[in-house]
Amino acid sequence: MNRPILASIHTEAFQHNLNRVRELAPESKIWSVIKSRAYGHTFEAALNGLASTDGFALLNMQNASRLREQGWQGRILLLEGLFHEDELALAEKLSCDLVVHCEAQVEWLEKYSSHKPFNVFLKMNTGMNRLGFKPDAYRTVFHRLHAIGCKMHHMTHFANADQVDRLPTVGSQVELFDDAIKGLDAPTSLANSAAILWHRNALGDWVRPGIMLYGASPTGLYSDIKNANLRAVMQLQSEIIDIQDLQMGDRVGYGGRFEAPEAMRIGIVACGYADGYPRHAKDGTPVWVDDGNQGKGVICPIAGRVSMDMLSIDLRKAPNAKIGSVVELWGDRVAVDNVAQMSGTIGYELLCALAPRVPVIVN
Repeated sequence: MNRPILASIHTEAFQHNLNRVRELAPESKIWSVIKSRAYGHTFEAALNGLASTDGFALLNMQNASRLREQGWQGRILLLEGLFHEDELALAEKLSCDLVVHCEAQVEWLEKYSSHKPFNVFLKMNTGMNRLGFKPDAYRTVFHRLHAIGCKMHHMTHFANADQVDRLPTVGSQVELFDDAIKGLDAPTSLANSAAILWHRNALGDWVRPGIMLYGASPTGLYSDIKNANLRAVMQLQSEIIDIQDLQMGDRVGYGGRFEAPEAMRIGIVACGYADGYPRHAKDGTPVWVDDGNQGKGVICPIAGRVSMDMLSIDLRKAPNAKIGSVVELWGDRVAVDNVAQMSGTIGYELLCALAPRVPVIVN
């Protein structure tokens, strides 16, 4: 028998979330962002569950090649563009759209003898200060690329769209963007997941949903998307592999962080930080346990420090739990954002950090 931990990827949840993006941005086309192995969900699952997207956005040529090998014939956007000049021929062969964000990439395109024009998403730095051309340099670069036959698109990225109370910051970025592209007729791409959810006056012709496609929150807080009608795509499950009976004052795990306040049971779960579960999860982090109560289950809190291969949970609310009882670490019953919040991080990191040793099935 295999160790009981298992990650299940639900492709119908992918499709549901993509449909939700279309409801929120009905006039926009969609780049489904699948960088970092589709946020840990695997390219195969994303290609299956998001097959009706208008295009996939990812990071490198290897992943673009992989999508083509798996039969994807639609558009592919390289979100950071080319990393080396010698990638141009392969990008052309794979029919990739290119983000262009720096002078070197412009020069590579100007020197390249292309058989067909590239679709270029020229990136403007409107305040993120990470990639892109400042507004005062943007127009010159646009004309240079347009002159060599590139099919131009305008693009920027919001720095604070996930901070719902900072509308003026998003607005100021949009103003800079609109002023800089005035008179330069080309499609636009502005909105990430946060903007799609909360700033729908700043969408553009192409939106770029990422984390919302996976059913998690752009802010890191599940409460912010509780009513957004999104579904968790990944469900991480395991089982209780042992139960310890404690007396009042007994301590649990490395460092004895948790002290039993009374006689109680502790369940030992086959999941630890080597599986991608956060080592810094605090006591009280929720774990769903099937305690045999007609499949309803209960939430039980972590009790004690997470170790490499195991974690321990307080079973006082699950009197019928036993060895072999199924637990959910995150998924439908436990939001990954809630686990992340109790661990001092965000849901993005937990999803992306699922360890290679965890078996994954695609439903």
